[in-house]
Amino acid sequence: MQVRSRQAGFTLIEILVVLVVVGLLASLAVFTMGGNSQQRELESEVRELFLLMQTASEQAVLNNMELGLKLEEDSYQFVAYQDQTADWKASGERLFRSRSLPEWLTVTEFIESDAPRLSSSEDALLPDVVFFSSGETTPFELEFTLGNGSDTMHVLSSDGVSPMEWRKPGDEGHGE
Repeated sequence: MQVRSRQAGFTLIEILVVLVVVGLLASLAVFTMGGNSQQRELESEVRELFLLMQTASEQAVLNNMELGLKLEEDSYQFVAYQDQTADWKASGERLFRSRSLPEWLTVTEFIESDAPRLSSSEDALLPDVVFFSSGETTPFELEFTLGNGSDTMHVLSSDGVSPMEWRKPGDEGHGE
């Protein structure tokens, strides 16, 4: 009489089921962690500008000079007030070089129009936001969204005296 030995192992069906389950879990993890790449990029752009604005504000106080932020439709740059010529020039520091904004990013500006600007309105590089050597800034609010119809909004703001504030989506009630 022949005795069949029982072989231990997995069948092809069992291996395929495990592979399908692992594949589904991996795709779910990538989807959950990945989120929306434009939303991550939006937050990254706003973080970069926020940190640059904080640095400009600190540099203005430390160096006893006025710095400004000039916003364009698709870019921004930092400018410095020249006491000798009484006008604004592009900042010579590499950190404050001109930077472009992605085309899908919409920036809505609410800037106090009667705030001091230190120059005539004919100045080509007249900044929208001024960081004064006293530590104050032009009162402003900048809203950043993904295009015009997005509900994801980041807001950078200051009342001119208080430190700048960054409100992220979900923080709408904060600071009001």
